[in-house]
Amino acid sequence: MGFDQDKHYRTPAFWLMLIALSAVLYEHTKVAAKSAPPQPRFIGAAHALGEMPTAALAVNSVCDKILRGDFVSAREIARKSAVFDSIGLRQLRTIIDEYMAIEARRNASKNDAYREQIAKLEILRQKGFTKDINDVGKVLAVASKALEYSSKEQEQALLNDLLVRQAVRQAKRIAAELEAKGKWLDAYKICYSKLGQMYKDDKKYSDYAKQLLQKADILASLQDSPCQSCQERYAGMEKQMFINAVDFLDSSYVNIVDYREMTIKAVNRCKLLVEVMSSSYLETRYKIPDTQYEVSSAALTAILDEVSQSPAAIRKDKFIDVFERVLALSESPLKGISLPPAVLITQFAKGALSALDPYTIIYWPSQAQKFEKKLTNQFTGIGIRFSKKEESPKVLSVLPDTPAYHSGLEAGDVIKAVDGIQTSRMPPDCVAQIITGPEGTKVTLTIRREGEDKTRDITLHRTKIIVPSIRGWQRSKTGKWRYMIDARNKIGYIRISSFNSRTVGDFDKTLAQLETQGLKGLILDLRSNPGGLLNSAIEIADGFIKEGLIARIQPRFGMPTYVSAHKEKTRPDYPMVVLIDRFTASASEILAGVLQEPKHNRATVVGERSYGKGSVQSIVSRLGRGAKLKYTVAYYYLPSGQRIKSRDEDRKPGSENWGVLPDVNVKLRSDELRKMAKVQKANESTVKDHRNDALKAHPAPIRREPKLNWCRTSRETIDADPQLAIGLLVLQSKMIESGHRLALN
Repeated sequence: MGFDQDKHYRTPAFWLMLIALSAVLYEHTKVAAKSAPPQPRFIGAAHALGEMPTAALAVNSVCDKILRGDFVSAREIARKSAVFDSIGLRQLRTIIDEYMAIEARRNASKNDAYREQIAKLEILRQKGFTKDINDVGKVLAVASKALEYSSKEQEQALLNDLLVRQAVRQAKRIAAELEAKGKWLDAYKICYSKLGQMYKDDKKYSDYAKQLLQKADILASLQDSPCQSCQERYAGMEKQMFINAVDFLDSSYVNIVDYREMTIKAVNRCKLLVEVMSSSYLETRYKIPDTQYEVSSAALTAILDEVSQSPAAIRKDKFIDVFERVLALSESPLKGISLPPAVLITQFAKGALSALDPYTIIYWPSQAQKFEKKLTNQFTGIGIRFSKKEESPKVLSVLPDTPAYHSGLEAGDVIKAVDGIQTSRMPPDCVAQIITGPEGTKVTLTIRREGEDKTRDITLHRTKIIVPSIRGWQRSKTGKWRYMIDARNKIGYIRISSFNSRTVGDFDKTLAQLETQGLKGLILDLRSNPGGLLNSAIEIADGFIKEGLIARIQPRFGMPTYVSAHKEKTRPDYPMVVLIDRFTASASEILAGVLQEPKHNRATVVGERSYGKGSVQSIVSRLGRGAKLKYTVAYYYLPSGQRIKSRDEDRKPGSENWGVLPDVNVKLRSDELRKMAKVQKANESTVKDHRNDALKAHPAPIRREPKLNWCRTSRETIDADPQLAIGLLVLQSKMIESGHRLALN
């Protein structure tokens, strides 16, 4: 901009411009002190748009704050830089305004949600407090929801509320009565799950909740299910399998094994086992009388006292000796009374391995086949995803070109029975097990379509199903994914749900397709990705990094493994944003962490702190009779040397030092998660058109569009997902920083 120096030297406008320029340069100097100087391409981009270098510095400063999640400072810098009337700054101001509008809507909806729960609490108060289990449950449910939306002051007032305190006291009494009846899962659901949510800083509630869940888990392991009897569950199990596993862990586990902690947790688990087996409400062949309970419990307590009082370290041979002594309880001196060896082996092993980490597990002979399906993401079935949050499972989506797709099954169909077996009280994994089966065999589903009263049977032939791990933001009517979420600005969206043997090939194919369409920016969604094959995640990272270290994998013994990038595979350097959440784990954390690394600075991470797994598992099949050991063999280290720590290691109250921390923190509330899930469910569903429908033989009308709240546009999807919405704003800022002109509303 030009001006007459003599005429404007002392005007207010001149001094305002000088102050603004000083503020911009000051911010830029602070940024430069913390990191490398701004890349020359920013100034070059500014010149390409006809802007002055000073405007480019302002853009750089504003973007730096946005990419750190500091939109307030970004707004202030953009306001002070108003004298630079550049395209980039105007668009950044639009982006900042949009972010502020999103946060205002989120805060307003949070306040509305809090007031709604408080109003519900007042209605319950006016009805008068009763000791009825349903009324107590309602008060706790409303209070726990209200706490999620409350401020610190509101939280304290709510926890001190007389009605809430009465409900807590009564819930504890009810839980004690349920426990006395052996209804540990009910005690957890009705009382301690909610108390754990309400009093997050009180460890006694969470510890007690874990114990209730352990008892419920033991009880389930002693009962037949529709898809597996106890006899089948424990078939082929031998004590030598566990001893073989311990021998292997002693030499190959990632850390030195703490046998004292393993002994304590194993024996305590067995104490819970005999308590469950002595329950008068246990209708099973494994029930034991009080005399056996007293003998077994006393023996286990004596072992625990001996271990806790021993000054010497507990070594492997001592640990195996304790295992043998616990197994001796199966040879009770009481005539005709014994604890089944297989049950003792299972529970002792489960308790012992829990002292190591949640990912070191033995898959016994009856579990090995199911584990293989999970590992390969392949199974023989019909091609549906379902959820069982209600009484019966409901179809969430139908995979294209599968038996379910061609049969006429639709999202929203309720599965009332499988091969005549009612599903109402069947666990979800059991439903999945009886739906799957040998390739070419038949399975008959009894379904009820939404909006219809009558049920109908549909018979399908099972086939090999490979679950695709690459998804877009919405399916088309033909079942194909849409990946371009912002066609005007050429912004692509790819979600990776897990890493399997096909992930890299499918990802490369999808990304190449987007690049041929003129891709200029990419959203990579790793939310709820539990991990999978590490090599797949590393190969994808390699495609975005030109050179240097990707990750270091460090075992307990031996040389570390260094994984480096290959320059010839590198894709164009378009701006990227990675979305993560608290369910992003393992290999997906590595991918997010590597792309975020300051050394590479390839992507900005948006969302919330990841799960915190940060370890490598390996599988050993030498336990005997097909049993397998999955164990933690190494830790992940990023190029900076930082290890992605496990949340299980960080046990300090209030501390959060695990997983991957996002650059821009966006934590979703439960109401936002429900809204997002509803939209995703609609977007993942397919509307079938001209397909062979096995239901046509049924006299009832069958061809109707499913009653789903379809998101017709990507805007509806973005509005329902604050993490995606803010991720897009961050990506747009990166694109402006790189010199792109955007089409903004």
